[in-house]
Amino acid sequence: MNADRALRRLAPRTLRGRLSLVALTTAALLMTVLTVVFNAVMDRHLQHQADDELRNRAAAVATTVDTSGPRVRVLETVNDRLLDANVWIYAGRRLLEKPPSTMSDSPLAPAVDRLAVQRAPVCETVRPHGLRPVRLCSRPVPGPRATATVVTALDLGPYRSSADTLLLGSLVLDAIMLACTYALTRLAVGRALRPVRTMTDQATQWSAVGSDDRFGAAEHPVELARLGASLDALLDRIRTVLRHEQQLTGELSHELRTPLTRIIMELDWWRARPRTAAETRATHETIADAAQAMRTICDTLLDDARENVLNAPTVPGTTDVVPVLSRLIQRVDAMDRVRACLEAAAPVLEAGVAPALLERIVSPLLANAVRYTRSSVTVSARRGSGAVLIDVVDDGPGVPESFAGELFQPGRRAEPGDGHDGAGLGLPLARRLARAVGGDVSYDPAHTPGARFTVSLPGG
Repeated sequence: MNADRALRRLAPRTLRGRLSLVALTTAALLMTVLTVVFNAVMDRHLQHQADDELRNRAAAVATTVDTSGPRVRVLETVNDRLLDANVWIYAGRRLLEKPPSTMSDSPLAPAVDRLAVQRAPVCETVRPHGLRPVRLCSRPVPGPRATATVVTALDLGPYRSSADTLLLGSLVLDAIMLACTYALTRLAVGRALRPVRTMTDQATQWSAVGSDDRFGAAEHPVELARLGASLDALLDRIRTVLRHEQQLTGELSHELRTPLTRIIMELDWWRARPRTAAETRATHETIADAAQAMRTICDTLLDDARENVLNAPTVPGTTDVVPVLSRLIQRVDAMDRVRACLEAAAPVLEAGVAPALLERIVSPLLANAVRYTRSSVTVSARRGSGAVLIDVVDDGPGVPESFAGELFQPGRRAEPGDGHDGAGLGLPLARRLARAVGGDVSYDPAHTPGARFTVSLPGG
């Protein structure tokens, strides 16, 4: 466990370092294999060179051995000393000649005797104790009645020295190549990741300010184009979430303003002078009703926002619209001192929405009508073709013709300086909630005087 922690601490933390380490490890493995193969081949090549030299020397010595008679004879030649260097000549098992400097108890004697009895050319490497390795090769010299064997020896020290020099050179070259590989890999990976780092910084900056800038796919390699497309989709998602958050904040502020006003007015009225127990109880009931309305508003808008973010369909409900509309009109009569009336075509009109959602759809229309009416507001409900239609009509100045096209755009008001409070969010909220359940909110520009808004909801 401690070893694993130590390895994790030693492992590079950056992608550049990890890729460089992978490249270095791969190159090290490859160079190790190549070095082993190269040195093995060179060892065999040097050994073949030594064997060729020994065979050539044995062939030269064999020309001085006469096996034509009943006994083996060694002929004397001009270069006899050169030919006798490290050469043994046997007649069968009997030693005829040996190198002048070789003692009878030489560590090479057993190996030479063993090769002398071989009937075929044989080469063998002998490593005497405390001495450098020696290569021995035997060459039979057949004759009609006698047979001789020539054994030659060669010190492998120079060849071993050459092999060791090649090994050392290859190791030094491997070390240089590994260092260059690591440095070039870090440089190449750093240059390759530079656009990614730039794109990451840009994405972070754009997401913080909600910018409309995007990466696109132009003038980018395929991999960076895919990364840019992913980042663009993420930025669009972040922008959508921010827009939903801003919209939810504005709608909550807009919808909670009315119940908060009721609570403040009731508290101010109650604290103005001593009240009876019955008046205090009525104030408490009004505050509790307003608080419950605030809770319903929060639950409805939060549920709708959650469904929009998760792309989940709104779960429909069924409610009788007449009691809900009656309750909304009673609040208008109690607070705004505006005459409001309800006209229902039937005692029971069921719509395919939940009661809380129906309140949130109609409340902004009714609040606007009360805000701009001169004397009265009429709310009527009737059954349409597979739907329930709710009309909210006032006798105010109506909507300016030039502003009718922007009526349902969030944050837009016809006359911001008209002295009425409002943020331009009520009508867009009502239409959005109605469309979320398969309905709609529309404005009738032909209606005069005043304004008429129609809510269409699916039938229950």
